[in-house]
Amino acid sequence: MDVFNGFFDFDGRFWSTFIPLLIKPGKVSRDYIDGKRQRYSNPFRFYLTVSILFFLIVGLYKTKQKYDELTKGTISEVVKEQKESTKKDSTNVTQNNKLTSEKIDSIKKEVNAKMEKSIIPIPKKTRDRILKEMDKKAKDSTFLKEINEDEKVKAFNINFGGPTTLDKYVQFISKHPDINIDDGLDSLGYEKNFKNRFLLTRAKTIYSLNKSKETRDQFFSQLLSYGSVALFLLLPIFTLFLKFFYIRRDFTYIDHLVFVFNSQTVFFLLLSIHFIFLIFGIIPEVWIPFALFAVYLFLSMRKFYQQGFIKTFLKFLLLNGSFAMLSSIGIGLLFVFSFMIF
Repeated sequence: MDVFNGFFDFDGRFWSTFIPLLIKPGKVSRDYIDGKRQRYSNPFRFYLTVSILFFLIVGLYKTKQKYDELTKGTISEVVKEQKESTKKDSTNVTQNNKLTSEKIDSIKKEVNAKMEKSIIPIPKKTRDRILKEMDKKAKDSTFLKEINEDEKVKAFNINFGGPTTLDKYVQFISKHPDINIDDGLDSLGYEKNFKNRFLLTRAKTIYSLNKSKETRDQFFSQLLSYGSVALFLLLPIFTLFLKFFYIRRDFTYIDHLVFVFNSQTVFFLLLSIHFIFLIFGIIPEVWIPFALFAVYLFLSMRKFYQQGFIKTFLKFLLLNGSFAMLSSIGIGLLFVFSFMIF
């Protein structure tokens, strides 16, 4: 209980940190390194508190979404309608294919007979060409259906084992979704080793992500939870860029770290406010919290590092470019890691 209270210590220092941190960019960080620490919360603990609150708010928003879906009865109805629609579509496709197969010759004969009886004489070569074109179009329509089905599977071709290995696994799983892993490898004629078991398991994951919204939600929830940990680990690395950009200034690594954690705390606060609006049915533009944070970060850098507009702006651009590069690498690794263990 004491540990929990340590994170959520909403005393006077919380509010004396929260309000100026939002409305006075860079002031809290500057005061903190200047020795005025008694009035403010510890920046690292404050970051953890706000990040936990952010993920709680996101969880609350997702819960509200599910509640809204349940109250409208959309989940069961949509699933039922989709199943019925799928059955009807498959029945119609089968019937249409049978009809085309059975009637195509008789249709060609009827068309040929009408062309022979035409008032304007149609040469036999022309009639043969028309009939051949009809036959080709009928076959192409069936061929296109097969191609479309294949493309649905190939859209999720994430390749780990060569140009076609995982692709074969995904196509196989799409036809046998409930098959046991070892039985599947036997059917495919592959050796039952760790690599093949892993790839076939990932193929099942791709199939589930493709077919099930619930599975996708679970995957992205896992991605979000790992993302919070990854971000916490990336911030000290990102601080090294600041140390490099301000190498001639008299700031310690810890000073930069205080600035980075306070800035990231504000980013979580802005996103939290955004999701609170969504919970209450107000739908602001997605770009607003990101634009506000960009302005906040620039003003915060000017206040904290006390440099002119041009120098701050150039370093602001370099800093964001570095963060974008670092984030891209981190997100890519995080996505691969989450996919591998999901």
